[in-house]
Amino acid sequence: MELKQYIYTLKLFPALLDEKNWTEREHAVVSRHFEALQKLMEQDKLILAGRTLNMDETTFGIVILQTTTEEEARNLMEQDPAVKEQVMTAELFPYKIALMNERFVKGH
Repeated sequence: MELKQYIYTLKLFPALLDEKNWTEREHAVVSRHFEALQKLMEQDKLILAGRTLNMDETTFGIVILQTTTEEEARNLMEQDPAVKEQVMTAELFPYKIALMNERFVKGH
């Protein structure tokens, strides 16, 4: 079956843009979110994940996946702990990498 790429964007719930509103719960959820992404990388489903470094209404994260179906990609997004536990909202899009610098991927 052909592998397809998808990207999902993540945004913090507005109240969490102020770090004073973060509790142990939010920190734990984000830790589980990172661990889930690491697991997807080990399964060769994660191409890239990252976030902007600003902490205001424009901040966002991205996750680029490679799966066989949009349904699988949507399920992975919806099972992301940050999404499932309502720390972040997510939106999925079909995606296709046009260019990728392999030197950065290999860490050169």
